[in-house]
Amino acid sequence: MTLKTGSLSLAVLCFIMLAAGRGTAQNTQTSSIFEGTKLNTITTAVPFLMVAPDSRAGALGDAGAATSPDANSLHWNPAKYAFIDKDMGFSVSYSPWLKALVNDINLAYVTGYKRLNDMSTVAASLLYFSLGDITFTNDVGVETGNYRPNEFALDLAYSRKFTKNLSMAISGRYIYSNLTQGQFVGGQETHAGQSVATDVALYYTKNLRFQNRMKGQWALGMNISNIGSKISYTSSTERDFIPTNLRLGPSFTIDLDDYNRLSFMFDLSKLLVPSPPEYKLNDSTGLPERDPNGNLIIFRGKDPNVGIVKGMFQSFNDAPDGTSEEIREINYSVGVEYWYDKQFAIRGGYFHENKYKGNRKFFTLGAGLKYNVFGLDFAYLIPVEQRNPLENTIRFTLLFDMEAFNKQNEI
Repeated sequence: MTLKTGSLSLAVLCFIMLAAGRGTAQNTQTSSIFEGTKLNTITTAVPFLMVAPDSRAGALGDAGAATSPDANSLHWNPAKYAFIDKDMGFSVSYSPWLKALVNDINLAYVTGYKRLNDMSTVAASLLYFSLGDITFTNDVGVETGNYRPNEFALDLAYSRKFTKNLSMAISGRYIYSNLTQGQFVGGQETHAGQSVATDVALYYTKNLRFQNRMKGQWALGMNISNIGSKISYTSSTERDFIPTNLRLGPSFTIDLDDYNRLSFMFDLSKLLVPSPPEYKLNDSTGLPERDPNGNLIIFRGKDPNVGIVKGMFQSFNDAPDGTSEEIREINYSVGVEYWYDKQFAIRGGYFHENKYKGNRKFFTLGAGLKYNVFGLDFAYLIPVEQRNPLENTIRFTLLFDMEAFNKQNEI
């Protein structure tokens, strides 16, 4: 991708992220009017952290809090690793981005795990988002250089069983976001944004047995992800929240017979960052009013310029429209997965976000193949109401079972 940009380089890049991430910009201070109702989208920095990086969850409507453990559990719920039935494995995922517009933006994800013993497992991952080639220019159109803006997150997690049914995990994350390659934007020199964060996760699972001798399993998962420091791209004191997120949901699996397995999953998710307040407007000019100190006057809602922990708790009761708006801030995902003989899978799902909070709505489809040593998953997204950067794109994930590989070599 090549973009001719002047002093609005950062704005163009933010627009790319707006289109490619969560349908949001990097401004938490404004709201607008949409069909007579307030459009009040919660926005954060580094929204690429919230994108489904693997094809299995991507085919299940972005549901993954309580799905069965796999190599990609670190993104959705790292506590699931404690119950994984393999000794070691890793996966590689690739997602073309904005394929209808450009051909050099993509999201790549590499993750792996290793069981330490019957009670604990460690895992690590790298999520890398490349924004392609961009040509920067100055205010008079003279080229100042060609760059490849990028972002990445490096994770390390530890998961442990506490009982035969319950596990917990904690993970650490280093986040690096280099969008402008040090260019001057609006008279300010920019730099790469950096942050550190942690996830805290729980997973509970229980085997079931029915009167007709069929077996099953139900599970409940919870993950609070990206609890971490704010991020900034300039030397100013203003810093943006990263997407701290609460994910919670159950799953239910039933073995219809020795060859057929059917699973259902349902996730609820909510950003734990402040909601943009409604500011007081001047009756004559229609512009926001300021107090004697130059601060915008809040008409409804709460001040979003708070600390990380306070912002997490405040996110449950700070929406300008009260409880009804807090409910609108909850997204949900539903998914269904069918396996035949543990070798072939068909998947489908649906993701819903309120139209005043981002308006992402899409169906997903996918399939999976599993062999002795490796597996291959595919995902395809079908938008419902608005364009999506992943539409008309086939995402894939390649999984490797190192335990099966080692056993094969021993034969």
